[in-house]
Formats: sequence, C-alpha cells, structure tokens
Amino acid sequence: MTTQSHSAGWRFKLGIIILCVMLGSWLMVPLAAVIGVPGSKVAALTGVLFISNKVLLLLVIAVMGKAGFQQLKRNVFGYVTSLAPSADAEVGPLRHRIGLVMFCLPLISAFLEPYVDSFWPGLRPNLWQLQLLGDVMLVGSFFVLGGNFWDKVRALFIRTAKVSNA
Repeated sequence: MTTQSHSAGWRFKLGIIILCVMLGSWLMVPLAAVIGVPGSKVAALTGVLFISNKVLLLLVIAVMGKAGFQQLKRNVFGYVTSLAPSADAEVGPLRHRIGLVMFCLPLISAFLEPYVDSFWPGLRPNLWQLQLLGDVMLVGSFFVLGGNFWDKVRALFIRTAKVSNA
C-alpha cells in the first residue's frame, strides 16, 4: 500500500514538472522576438508550442492518472474560487459606479480604437502598457462590482433568465 502512495506522489510531481515546462515554454515567444528572430519563425514557434502544449497536457493526464489530475484541478480551482468575490456582500452605490466605469471604459476604448486610428492616425498612443492597464481594469471591475454582477452578466446568456427587482 505504501508503494502505491509513493508511486502516486512521484507521478503527481512529475506531472506538475511537465505542466510547468508546458507553461514556461511560452516564454520562448517573447524571448525570440526580443533577440530579433524573424516574424515568420516566431509564428512557426508559436504554432509548434500550441500543438506541443496540447500533447504535453495529454502527457500530464497520462502521468498523473485520473485521480492525480482531478486533485490538481481541485487544488487550482479551489484556490481560484476563494479569490472570487462573494455574491452575498452588498455593493454600495459609489463602489458600483466605480466598478461600472472600470468595466465600461476598457470595453468602449477597445471598441473605438480602430475608428480613432482610421479617422485620426497618430492620436492614440500605441503603448502595450495602456492596453495591459485596460485588461487589468476590466478584470478588476469584477472584484469591485462583487459576485452579484457576475451573476447578472451570466444571466445575459441564459435565455430563460428573468429580471427580479427585489
């Protein structure tokens, strides 16, 4: 019995190592771009990484086994679930307004970006830092708006959802 638990332990750890290699391999793409690799080769590298990561994910599942992979999912999603905003907490009016601005501003900016560029070239600074700020602001808005907001967004995609003004 101890051999089986020891076997499951090393298999789980090997699966984690393969998973880290799988995720870490994506760092080769920006590294290749920084050192001046031609764009066609960077694109080919991206394609190879995309396919090889799928194969490595299957290898992780095979090495860990179903029970080990289920444990990994429980650990990861348990941690992520603890970060999610509580649906029970009531959000005040000021926090709600700030959250709506944080939610809408990046969406409107991304929607208008191509039009601004075509009508007034050079007006918009093309900085990746500003685009990252918009992405972080959008994700952060879900935490500012609270768990009820995510339920409201999810209800948009449920055909039978009803509005209740309670």
